Amino acid sequence: MLYRVQGIVIRSMDYGEGNKIITLCTENGSKVGVLVRGAKKPKSRHAALTQPFTHGEYVFFRNSGLGTLNSGEIIQSHHSLREDIVKAAYSSYACELLDRVLQDEETGGFWFRQLQACLEALENDKDPQVIINLYEMKILQSAGYGPQLDACISCGREELDEEARISPRLGGILCRYCKHHDPPALKVDARTLKLLRLFVRLDLQRLGNVTVSEATRSEIKHIMRQFMDMQLGLHLKSLHFLDQLDRYNLQ
Repeated sequence: MLYRVQGIVIRSMDYGEGNKIITLCTENGSKVGVLVRGAKKPKSRHAALTQPFTHGEYVFFRNSGLGTLNSGEIIQSHHSLREDIVKAAYSSYACELLDRVLQDEETGGFWFRQLQACLEALENDKDPQVIINLYEMKILQSAGYGPQLDACISCGREELDEEARISPRLGGILCRYCKHHDPPALKVDARTLKLLRLFVRLDLQRLGNVTVSEATRSEIKHIMRQFMDMQLGLHLKSLHFLDQLDRYNLQ
């Protein structure tokens, strides 16, 4: 059967002497693998369609399993993301995270739209740490692990004070009377909690220019890392590289 879809390349790997296999996150939210014959050859007309982060229209034959590319057209190459080491690192993490979370036959355009918005925001020089933390929140929510931050996850109390704690293990905030349920739960600054609540409500497509203090950025990064580790438990190569960039102050 012949398919025509819009998709973003979230993974690209060599296959054989001259071919590549790409994984697309498609406009309906599904994930599909496509074989691109001859993509590694110097004069290949399809080579550009296999580059990571490329948004394009792909026409391929598929009966079951892997498809075979027939033709395609680039809509947005996102070449600047591949040319900048920091942007490439964040973009790779966004793609690998989605690749690991999204099931092959899962549908729903939300996944595609959030990835598209994430890559466009990175290309437009918005704060990459804020972008990726908001993207992580959307991934958690879409996967069914969105944190509860407006009321105590244990008793439902909405009146929270400075003694409230965030529990990545339990998936939300604990009031002063329930914080004993998770002693390692994290302290959180009021400004950080306010921004995290905004992340829960905000669609990445509507993200404007956000100015965040270094202290708040650092705290949000730590809290979101804890949520991702506790709730999803993924070990991603791209995240390890981001940590190396941070360690050597290359961001």
